[in-house]
Amino acid sequence: MDVSHILDGLNDAQRDAVSGEEQAALILAGAGSGKTRVLVHRIAWLMQVEGVSPYGILAVTFTNKAAGEMRERVQAMLQTPVSGMWIGTFHGIAHRLLRMHSKELGLPDAFQVLDSDDQFRMIKRLLKAMNIDDARWPPRQVQWFINAQKDEGRRAKHLAAGADPFEQKMIEIYTEYEVICQRSGLVDFAELLLRAHELIRDNVAVLEHYQQRFKHVLVDEFQDTNTIQYAWLRLLTQEAENLYVVGDDDQSIYGWRGAKIENIHRFQKDYPKHKLVKLEQNYRSTSTILNAANAVITHNDSRMGKELWTDGEDGELISLYAGFNDQDEARFVVDRIQHWAEQGNLRAEAAILYRSNAQSRLFEEYLMMSGIPYRVYGGQRFFERLEIKNALAYMQLATHLENDAAFERIVNTPTRGIGTRTVELVRERARAQGISLWQAANALCEGVELSGRAVNALSGFIKLMRDISGNLKSAVLFEQVNQVISQSGLIEFHKKEKGEKGEARVENLEELVNAARQFVYGAAGEEELSELDSFLAHAALEAGDTQGDKFEDCVQLMTLHSAKGLEFPLVFMTGVEEGLFPSQRSVDGIGRLEEERRLCYVGITRAMQQLYITYAESRRLHGQESYPMPSRFIREIPAELIQEVRLNARVSRPVTAEQPIGFRDESDAGFRVGQRVMHTKFGEGMVLNHEGRGAQARVQVNFDAVGSKWLMLAYAKLETM
Repeated sequence: MDVSHILDGLNDAQRDAVSGEEQAALILAGAGSGKTRVLVHRIAWLMQVEGVSPYGILAVTFTNKAAGEMRERVQAMLQTPVSGMWIGTFHGIAHRLLRMHSKELGLPDAFQVLDSDDQFRMIKRLLKAMNIDDARWPPRQVQWFINAQKDEGRRAKHLAAGADPFEQKMIEIYTEYEVICQRSGLVDFAELLLRAHELIRDNVAVLEHYQQRFKHVLVDEFQDTNTIQYAWLRLLTQEAENLYVVGDDDQSIYGWRGAKIENIHRFQKDYPKHKLVKLEQNYRSTSTILNAANAVITHNDSRMGKELWTDGEDGELISLYAGFNDQDEARFVVDRIQHWAEQGNLRAEAAILYRSNAQSRLFEEYLMMSGIPYRVYGGQRFFERLEIKNALAYMQLATHLENDAAFERIVNTPTRGIGTRTVELVRERARAQGISLWQAANALCEGVELSGRAVNALSGFIKLMRDISGNLKSAVLFEQVNQVISQSGLIEFHKKEKGEKGEARVENLEELVNAARQFVYGAAGEEELSELDSFLAHAALEAGDTQGDKFEDCVQLMTLHSAKGLEFPLVFMTGVEEGLFPSQRSVDGIGRLEEERRLCYVGITRAMQQLYITYAESRRLHGQESYPMPSRFIREIPAELIQEVRLNARVSRPVTAEQPIGFRDESDAGFRVGQRVMHTKFGEGMVLNHEGRGAQARVQVNFDAVGSKWLMLAYAKLETM
């Protein structure tokens, strides 16, 4: 049989991976090495050369998009439908199994699948029914606990808490949750995988049926599998040893959500006769970029080892820029993107990558100032994020108690025992009397309609808002914002959320304080407003503008985790500093530090042509001014691959004993560092810094009465003294 068309266009390693014998195989596929191409060609080879029926092939991946793409490419290559082949995600395949075998599992035929939001709401109802205080036992934390146990294959009956009261309560909730789900015919996402594993583990006939049917099981992104997924695959393939997996141990970056890099090592022990193929030729990036990625990742000890290479050009050196602060870093990145677009390149071909979601705010701000549209990939813009909108709602209500929208949003956030019936009574009173929700709530607390418990809860909220409102009067803006966030309980509320989501929410709230500190009062000529009202108006306007739509040519902003699987001609990897990347919580543990390094490897290999690495010499992080060291990952890149960018900057650096080259001692408007000035509202102060030109010129003044502020010179009306 002529099989040349199946192997056409493949390199030697890819040909070896595609045309191997019917046996277990581990294909270590480096970034940009054509792993999907190999999987598609392998399926075609099995069907056309080995004569395998499409009914005998099971192909599993992690996203519906990847599964759909794989199916389309297989059908295009074979020029025939492959409807009998099972191609899908782990959850999709598991759901199909559960539908076909609901009786064996004791599930109703019409069982319902709970998505993450549905599961969360159900847990909230369960806690209420069990009279459990959801302030002490946050629903998000309960949800995380239950799903984490299921991902490890553990039912509530398998857990023993010992003397730990926290774990005792969690197991109690998990037990009741299982009872309700079984009684109601409900299956959450983690349950899909656990049930699929239990189905074939506990039913010999079912297991033998699928072992005989699926002669070949192929898995994409194998490094992202968790404990229960690998256990399920192992059961299906342990007899025939017909498991074909494609993955990259150097791109295993999801340990925080249950992925087990150990599964690659376990595979080699469980399938001792497996074939190993390394795909190292990269078709994405320049040689310089690949050499940098190789140099960084070699510092990880627990890796199988491979080295990316390309027969393409060396390309440009990696550009390294040190901003004197995080604002300078953002300005530099946006300036380079603007230059890139002016050269006729698409904005959508440029990506800004960052370790923490909170870092997006400054980039968003400077992109907006430059009129450059952008999209936050896989997430929301800073001022649209739930925790930010909640914090802003507290400020809106504290300054304007008649704000019904703000009242509705935060009356029970964080949860404080104000039930839906109480809120409905407040609404009814407001509608009936034509008054605000705030006035209605006060009136209800003085009446007899509410129970004593409801009155206590609602009165507690009213007192909290009065306290917050009273504390705002004497503080400067960033202190006002910090006080509101602290008094509201939002920080503690989100700290109770397990995993990266809770940490990201806390970081975003801390970044909101930074936004207030850096806010330029009077920039839009709204000095008739208080500074806080001006800041709230600024946040509202930023939340509704400049976010490019799906089809617009706009800059891409994303976390390094979100960037996996994507590629861009121009990439900025930002905030590459000790304590931020690698993150502070990772530097004390070898395993977590190695995962951070893999994340750096992923970031570097997103770049096709140009890579900029940036860091700041000073950064406001977690509410504190810090002076971080450049990341160890920068030091791990050979010096000959890097060029440092040194600008004859228009931007001045902070005052120091020795001013750096390029420091401009006087602004365009004639103000100089150290000069005393007068402002009509803030009083006397001293000029600390200045930057920009023309309409964008601004000055930093340390006022005697209210501290440091940045002011736009076009609106500030400063007088020299």
